[in-house]
Amino acid sequence: MTISIAHLGPPGTYAEQAAAFYVNWLSKNRQVEAILCPHPTIAQSLQAVAAGASQLAVVPVENSIEGSVTMTMDTLWQLDNLQIQLALVMPIVHTLISYAPSLDEIKTVYSHPQALAQCQGWLERFLPSVQLIPGNSTTEILQQLEQEVTIAAIASGRAAQLYNLPILASGINDHPENCTRFWVVSQSQIDTANPFLTASKSHTSLAFSLPANMPGALVKPLQIFAQREINLSRIESRPTKRSLGEYLFFIDLEADVNEAQMQSALDELTTYTEVLKIFGSYNVLSISASSSLSFENTNYS
Repeated sequence: MTISIAHLGPPGTYAEQAAAFYVNWLSKNRQVEAILCPHPTIAQSLQAVAAGASQLAVVPVENSIEGSVTMTMDTLWQLDNLQIQLALVMPIVHTLISYAPSLDEIKTVYSHPQALAQCQGWLERFLPSVQLIPGNSTTEILQQLEQEVTIAAIASGRAAQLYNLPILASGINDHPENCTRFWVVSQSQIDTANPFLTASKSHTSLAFSLPANMPGALVKPLQIFAQREINLSRIESRPTKRSLGEYLFFIDLEADVNEAQMQSALDELTTYTEVLKIFGSYNVLSISASSSLSFENTNYS
């Protein structure tokens, strides 16, 4: 079985690592080969699946330190035909990569905004005067490091090995328990013969807009779940991008969409919402820091 997986590139990103872990995990039950398809942005990774160019996308949705990845949520709202198949929780360990002979020589640090934020305390302590430049990914700048010894990048240790680059400091994220939740997204269920994917699901994610901004408008939808004792594990608002003060609400629930209580809740929810989108029910797979990572079953498009 061969599947194509879109992810944030260039190669060496944490999203690529999560995609490789997913392929290795699938291969324990059935022989799976993957074609990894790097994209310049998270939005383009999801759009590739919506357009049928890739079967799956592996995208970051939430970090334990910096919170939600807004591009993932905004793009999922904009696209109508994507479903979450699985959540992967992966430990994140950042390294400082540079040809500079010492930290004193570094003038500029590049990385994804999430990575820069996750290392903010370390940067303020050891590189308080450097310019921080956010980019589309942690690996976007890596091939340019050799040209200028005063620049550095924050990326994974695997990225440094992949591009044969020197590491100046390891484990520079501010909190040791730094992890990111990724979603595996597709248009429809992928036939993998994996019992974990076909079993009853532990979480459901959805989003909705409200018909009017008025007192109690949000309370009523939330009471629907409280009355049925369905626990909310996350709730977050995002602007509708139509006008100031209008918001979308993203919710993660600890229930399977196929359960009778959830079906009843969703039926009632439609009476209080303007637009309701159900992104799917899924299980959560935690990846340990000691998990082995192999790219033997992966190729690049």
